[in-house]
Amino acid sequence: MVTITSDNKVKTRFIFEMLGRPPEHIVETMNLFIDKLNEQKGVEVIERIVHEPKPLEDENAKDLFTNYAEVEVVCDNLHLVYEIVLNMLPANIEILEPENIKLSNFDLTSMLSQLAIRLHRFDEVTKAVALEREQLVNKVKELESKIGSLESGNGSESKDSEDSKNDKDMSNADSKEFKKLEDSKKD
Repeated sequence: MVTITSDNKVKTRFIFEMLGRPPEHIVETMNLFIDKLNEQKGVEVIERIVHEPKPLEDENAKDLFTNYAEVEVVCDNLHLVYEIVLNMLPANIEILEPENIKLSNFDLTSMLSQLAIRLHRFDEVTKAVALEREQLVNKVKELESKIGSLESGNGSESKDSEDSKNDKDMSNADSKEFKKLEDSKKD
């Protein structure tokens, strides 16, 4: 049993998943994603297995494919593993070595603070998106109501009644003119 501090190297296996189309594109993108991971200071990718894309089994997701990659890395410290988890969002994490890790209060506090900051950001974004969604839903309902009132005739009824009134006024005017014309013939 080996006990290390958070400053020692950590061997970890990550599983990353990707969704997209066409299948060749998600394989290429997954490899670029892993290359970017390998470029990080203090991180070395020692093995990668990128699995072939498979069609997504969802009727609503036509022509979408999913694939995953198993990536084994050695990180200079536990803090880097934590950063990868927060920034690259793997589907699964397995710490292979060391068997035991000893953390100081400072290291644990730092990691938990970073997690709290990230969660607050996600919460802000979620609330903003929920508010925007609510506003859009209300606007759509308002527009549907206006369209419904136009289709049901409320808007056209007033136009029709206005046209009808104009027609009556014209007929009354025509009748008066006709009567004047008749009266003038009699004289």
